[in-house]
Amino acid sequence: MTVELNDLAMRPITGREELDLFSQLPYVLNEELADDLANGRRRPEWMWIALRGDRLLARAAWWSRPGGDTPFLLDVVDIDDSIPDPGRVDAGVRLLHTAVAATVPNGSPPPEYSRFVPPGWRDSIVTRQAVQDRMTILERTGARLFVERLRLEWRPGTPVPGPAGRLGFRPVQDTGELLTLMTSALHGTLDAHSCHDLTRMTAREAAVRHYEGELARYSSPKDWWRIATLPAGEPVGFVIPARNDYNPIIAYLAVLPEHRGNGYIHDILAEGTRILAEQDFPRIRASTDLGNTPMANAFQRAGYVNFEREINMTWS
Repeated sequence: MTVELNDLAMRPITGREELDLFSQLPYVLNEELADDLANGRRRPEWMWIALRGDRLLARAAWWSRPGGDTPFLLDVVDIDDSIPDPGRVDAGVRLLHTAVAATVPNGSPPPEYSRFVPPGWRDSIVTRQAVQDRMTILERTGARLFVERLRLEWRPGTPVPGPAGRLGFRPVQDTGELLTLMTSALHGTLDAHSCHDLTRMTAREAAVRHYEGELARYSSPKDWWRIATLPAGEPVGFVIPARNDYNPIIAYLAVLPEHRGNGYIHDILAEGTRILAEQDFPRIRASTDLGNTPMANAFQRAGYVNFEREINMTWS
């Protein structure tokens, strides 16, 4: 099939009635789209399609936190992989240019791009080509690779180590205490997003931004959150077990700089996992940067499986 770009009809979907059309291109997030629309995490005007006749050639969609007035994340960019190159990529580039111009506020950089990919996506010619095609579309609109992340999952039946006895655990006293610990934990961080934040703001400002933008929004009980302490009561780190709109998660895991290198991360992760496992959830999710080797090793040792990776790209 040869793609004539002049034939493309590009527009947002009209509403829920066009979800079947939008979902003709396969992706793991398709099963979440209806609920996202119903709960205000997506809007029809943020979900764009490129059609040639009645055939879907490309699509793009943004996600936001419930009630958000502007898109927070570009998390769907797809093309019909059966179309010969370069037509399939060209169709995606043209759609994304058009959709960004209509969706992103003037003068604002487009929201970050996120794509879930198989853990061994580079090992298969077919999968590698599909991922690279989508990255090429983003690159041709000005985006660059920011970080590749591991998506991790703990499954019921996986053993959870019992308390080692080296650390005590208690609830977070108040927001101020947690912000102080989050600020300290940013020193020497290996997390790419945190490192980027620290180029633009102070550690305290980055901690407040993270707390208000994410942690404070979880509706799951805050009494799940734990501070890890030495026997005398000195904090050494913390863990934030939570549930977002989709899954129970380890939202934040940290060891304070002065206590790193003692293996405390294993005790703290085990405590967070144990809290969520006691709720009988069908899974627990977590993520960390591919380059954050100590954190990745801690999750692997705790029995978390790398079930996907995530590609993040940004516009400077």
